[in-house]
Amino acid sequence: MRVAIITESYPPDINGVARCALETARHLTRRGDHPLVVTPAPAPGVRARHDGPAPVVHVPSLPLPGYPQVRVALPSRRLAAAVAAHRPDVIHLASPFILGARGASLAVRLGVPAVAVYQTDLAGYARTYLGAGELAAWRRIRAVHSAADLTLAPSSASLRALEARGIPRVELWGRGVDTANFRPSARDAALRRELAPGGELLVGYVGRLAPEKHVELLAETAVLPGVRVVVVGDGPSEGALRAALPGARFLGRRTGEDLARVYASLDVFVHTGPFETFCQTVQEAQASGVAVAAPAVGGPLDLVEHGVTGLLVPPRDAAAVRDAVSALRDDPQRRARLAAAGHAAVRGRSWEAIGDQLIGHYTRVLDARTVALR
Repeated sequence: MRVAIITESYPPDINGVARCALETARHLTRRGDHPLVVTPAPAPGVRARHDGPAPVVHVPSLPLPGYPQVRVALPSRRLAAAVAAHRPDVIHLASPFILGARGASLAVRLGVPAVAVYQTDLAGYARTYLGAGELAAWRRIRAVHSAADLTLAPSSASLRALEARGIPRVELWGRGVDTANFRPSARDAALRRELAPGGELLVGYVGRLAPEKHVELLAETAVLPGVRVVVVGDGPSEGALRAALPGARFLGRRTGEDLARVYASLDVFVHTGPFETFCQTVQEAQASGVAVAAPAVGGPLDLVEHGVTGLLVPPRDAAAVRDAVSALRDDPQRRARLAAAGHAAVRGRSWEAIGDQLIGHYTRVLDARTVALR
């Protein structure tokens, strides 16, 4: 099968869209299929990835105003030329909005079926960054996804939101987790002594440091007695967060084994963002054998069974986050039970299994298109 993956983000970017696109290309290649990746060019001076599992075509891009780490594709003939030359059986649209919208139009023009993967709560981001524009964002999302043969939602909450907005042909497709890298055995006693020299409860956040993530909600947690907060990631909010969390350790961007060591060395992982369509970092923390607390909204509702595989707290509630962490600090046995149950819950969620499910979706779309043409 020949697949054109048109994605708004790809490594060296570090985010859920980039990681999912990479794992999709990797799985297709392992299965003997032929993926091509089309994505915005990285920023000048940032080395593009050339050792990946599939050929990559970069289209011209500009930084998103106010958030230069995010690149926005510019109009370019390179997209159409690359896809036409690849002769895809299926076009995979990863979090389509700008480049993906052009990919959806191209699929119609070429008569190739398209599978659109919903991954980003763009309406929520519009609310956060602009204070308006939520309805316009949903109109754009609806137009792009309605043009696809199939939309794949990463969580039950996302699926319901898409259907409520009138988007047809939506099915559920989750995300895998790298259990070989994210594992309890990566726990590092020396790193723990460095980060929590007094034996404090080590509480961590991993992800982008951006307004929509609301990492400032950890401020009340950071001043709890016997607690040390660590923050992993970078982004436009880093300066403000350093001021809001003066007692926290900021570790910057971490990847690979280095990130695995940080995760596994935590006692509690806290996610604070209320706009997660899935929330991959919760899965990574669970795979690392760490108790998790996350907002009771969006993707985490599928990943965390409250009181069993972690704790759910009201979204955007700093006091609730503080109280959850305080309860876990005071009850090590409960913390251990939640960590063990969370770890058990993600054991079967390999990228290989998730990739096979995706290929099944491709096959059904191709079969339906074939029947329609008879």
